[in-house]
Amino acid sequence: MATTRVQPVNEVKDPVKANDTGLNKPQTKLIVGALVVTAILMVYLLMTQEAMQPVLLLLGLLLGYTLFHARFGFTSAFRRFASVGNGQALRAHMLMLGVAVTLFAPILAFGISFFGTGAAGYVAPVGISVLVGAFMFGIGMQLGGGCASGTLYAVGGGRTVMLITLLFFIVGATVGAAHLPFWTEELPSMEAFSLATSTGLGYGGAWAVSIALFGLIAWITLVVERKKKAPKMAPLPTTAGWKRIFRGSWPLFAAAIALAVLNALTLMTRGNPWGITSAFALWGSKAADFLGIDVASWSYWQGANAQALEASIFADSTTILNFGVILGAFLASAAGGLFKFSNLTKGNVTAAIIGGLLMGYGARLAFGCNIGAYFGGIASFSLHGYVWGIMALAGTFIALYLRPLFGLSVPKPKDSFC
Repeated sequence: MATTRVQPVNEVKDPVKANDTGLNKPQTKLIVGALVVTAILMVYLLMTQEAMQPVLLLLGLLLGYTLFHARFGFTSAFRRFASVGNGQALRAHMLMLGVAVTLFAPILAFGISFFGTGAAGYVAPVGISVLVGAFMFGIGMQLGGGCASGTLYAVGGGRTVMLITLLFFIVGATVGAAHLPFWTEELPSMEAFSLATSTGLGYGGAWAVSIALFGLIAWITLVVERKKKAPKMAPLPTTAGWKRIFRGSWPLFAAAIALAVLNALTLMTRGNPWGITSAFALWGSKAADFLGIDVASWSYWQGANAQALEASIFADSTTILNFGVILGAFLASAAGGLFKFSNLTKGNVTAAIIGGLLMGYGARLAFGCNIGAYFGGIASFSLHGYVWGIMALAGTFIALYLRPLFGLSVPKPKDSFC
């Protein structure tokens, strides 16, 4: 049977050889187990929480399934472009953002929601905290082996080292929450700036400017890619026909559209776009509170946030989305017969610890991660989303020199694939 080079599930130095389908038989027991866990959690949410929580679990499940099937990465997209000039994944980002702003504009303009919550985007100030936080996150995601969404879906896919990244991501987010007042109140910052409401353009004008910017960025990636003669991305292991919906890889453009639609549905369901890392700060703070640390006195947990600290984590919409992403990725990996725990080494464990801490701390400073700040912020027409992307890319350039110190690979111009 013919073989081809495909992207591996886990991060290794080179693409691996696989047969034409590249997939094993579905891991039926794992699929059944995941469905049982999902059903139990769904019933529990229906019985104990608001009606939106089960809906958010389902949306998280679909987000995780989509992320894993397309290996839709933010970390790898930035790394490929920074190292060898491959912009395929960044162009998928621009498509995702283009669909997102098209959907977000009327939702935000008219406050459309399913549960009467209204709709508000992620629009945050731009200051030293965002510049430093996003830069830290850019370095951290390259060392930790994945961004916020990548960490969750890699955990669901069985990548063992990402459990360590996740643990220290939580630690970093908790410390960042404790330190946030210093960064936001004592250091320079400008007011939150929206392309729609701070300029007089309105949502229609902001949409047009956004689409033009996405087109410009996509064009720049093509110019850079051709100039550098960048190696292409290796194909993903897949299958053929209708089975591809459930088991095979999805094209990046299909995943980009799906993620944008799911983010819009999340916005209409809970009143805010998709986010991830606020839940990490909540989990870590609850653990610290259990250990006797007076987290309730922190400025971060005053006002509206105080209720979240006192309530069950199952009442937190971001927590439910995160659980859904992990379960969705687990189902996708098991359906493709790809779930398998990966090896730990001294290098990748050390990098995971450092990367997790940097991402967690950076995400709090920057008002979000690759999802809340970059995806959600830009889709909400917030200037801070664009600044986040620039600074995270700058952090990625630095991390290219750090990754080899931990035995992590960096794409090379002469590679056959990247």
